[in-house]
Amino acid sequence: MAQIEVIKPDNKTKFSTENSIKIFLAGSIEMGKAVDWQTDITNRINEFSFTPGNITIYNPRRDSWDSSWEQSEKNPEFRYQVNWELNKLEESDIIFLNFVEDTMSPISLLELGHFASSGKIIACAPKKFYRRGNVEIVCSRFSVPLFDDYEYAFASLISRIELMMNSNG
Repeated sequence: MAQIEVIKPDNKTKFSTENSIKIFLAGSIEMGKAVDWQTDITNRINEFSFTPGNITIYNPRRDSWDSSWEQSEKNPEFRYQVNWELNKLEESDIIFLNFVEDTMSPISLLELGHFASSGKIIACAPKKFYRRGNVEIVCSRFSVPLFDDYEYAFASLISRIELMMNSNG
């Protein structure tokens, strides 16, 4: 069975990610407006029976987020959060990018644009997501797999993990 570690920006423990498949859970949070789909994905990966291996999940949804923080580079907590996310996006092998229907998700759109050419992204955007057309065009241009159904996107994530585990073994 795979060993799974979840790392959030406010984890103080240092985890070893060596020989681990690293997954970043990018997408809608919107200051807590979006459902906590990151925990759902983590729990579902945990329930899956993978061959032995290590999986590291980077979850940017902070337990200690304070919505009163000024969103400015001068704010050390905010600067840390943004840099943590950028660093973990770069380190990741897979970026699971989930847009939630009733959110705006401007940072997630920015992340899609920044990492579209990386070959790491699996994207999910429901047909009613307000910028679905933009997401479709970017995904098409950079051959990013795009799903409008969360379950199909999750199945694609599981397939990618299995493929990577089999190629590493």
